[in-house]
Amino acid sequence: MGIKPYEKDKPFVYDLNWDEWQSWVKENGESAFRAGQIFDWLYIKRVFSFDEMSNLPKALRDKLKDQFEFVTLSEITKYQSQDGTVKFLFELEDKNAIETVVMKHNYGNSICVTTQVGCRVGCTFCASTLGGLKRDLRPGEIVAQVVKAQKLLDETGERISSIVIMGIGEPFENYEATMNFLRVMIHPKGLNIGQRHITVSTSGIVPNIYKFADENLQVNLAISIHAPNDALRSKLMPVNRRFPFVDLIEACKYYIAKTGRRITFEYALMGEVNDQPEHAEELALVLKDMPLSHVNLIPVNFVAERDFKRTPRDDIFTFQRILEKGKINATIRREQGSDIAAACGQLRAKHMESSK
Repeated sequence: MGIKPYEKDKPFVYDLNWDEWQSWVKENGESAFRAGQIFDWLYIKRVFSFDEMSNLPKALRDKLKDQFEFVTLSEITKYQSQDGTVKFLFELEDKNAIETVVMKHNYGNSICVTTQVGCRVGCTFCASTLGGLKRDLRPGEIVAQVVKAQKLLDETGERISSIVIMGIGEPFENYEATMNFLRVMIHPKGLNIGQRHITVSTSGIVPNIYKFADENLQVNLAISIHAPNDALRSKLMPVNRRFPFVDLIEACKYYIAKTGRRITFEYALMGEVNDQPEHAEELALVLKDMPLSHVNLIPVNFVAERDFKRTPRDDIFTFQRILEKGKINATIRREQGSDIAAACGQLRAKHMESSK
């Protein structure tokens, strides 16, 4: 549903999940245990060349060199916030740029990864859509963001403990690559990130919400909703014209019934647009039949190219109280990295403008 990924003569070494590596070693006449060794070099020792895989026979290393490549993520720039948030702008092999953010919490380090170069969803308040969608990322290009960040954290003895797939792009428009990424991340022989410590965020690609519900995963699901009704949501999120609000809510109910897991509804508050008491009351009515739901209220980030203003602090608390009065669990997102343009797409947009 997105734009096909970068065409290559060879796959990236991170493109393959555990089952695919097992198939590869078998098809290449190697012993089954070699898959575990390769996985160990990639995700435990985190080497960036085949020559470093010292316990593999030279013939096997040569075979890997002949058939695979490592992902090239060249650091264009890196910003560190006063709160410890680090934002990277990486250049890919085809010269496109993507963003990755590492956030420090009192419970550990989380990473926000990107799944596409740009975005075509078109949310009117988001910098990620500026310039449209260039292409999907390959699975290995998503994986490489985590490996690169973890390699840097290795220097201080820290680790990535949670992942949010909320960076640039729509993960459910690059669905198979996102699922392959998840399979690599959660495998016990790899980075072994707990499924419940991973969150996938979608703008509401309805068919793939049903598909995701049937994946039998414990990964968290977040839905960017940003409005309590069809008309307002279509103005803010053009994707709503493809997948109407009523169909999205039905898909969410299916997900909850099928998985028994809650959904987090992301709601970006925009001054005098979607932040009035009547909006909160309407949203509470929409969600009242979904007890396993939670609303994450997000003060909208300032984006120079967009014309939205932040909701006053007192109005944010009023919105939260109305939802809670309607028995809807609601929290206000803690801001991180606001001093380094850490909102999705802002750094890339600046880079694109300066590169013209």
